[in-house]
Amino acid sequence: MADLSFETIASGRCLVARVGGEMDYLTDPWFRPRFKELIAGGGRFIVLDLSGVSFCDSAGLNVLLGTWRQADASGAVLVLACVPESLRGILEMTGADHVLRVFDTVADAEAVFGG
Repeated sequence: MADLSFETIASGRCLVARVGGEMDYLTDPWFRPRFKELIAGGGRFIVLDLSGVSFCDSAGLNVLLGTWRQADASGAVLVLACVPESLRGILEMTGADHVLRVFDTVADAEAVFGG
């Protein structure tokens, strides 16, 4: 689990979280509290930059959906950016792409929120 990373950066009106590593049942206990803390921080517009995610299974998808639900319940808007093709396929196959908004780049997501 040494390759896991989670870094947040304030960018305009958005809070961008760069996520890296494998998102699976083994890393769920590492990622879940970081995402929970991210939402608890009170940011209104949150962009998850998933360009560094090398693998994601159903447990990782569950973390993303749970984070979206938590953000939604707190009045925040959470979107995904730079989603690797393999994860895009999972989002489409499961229908999660109808819940989780996906942008090609962080800049595209930021533009929707007014930079």
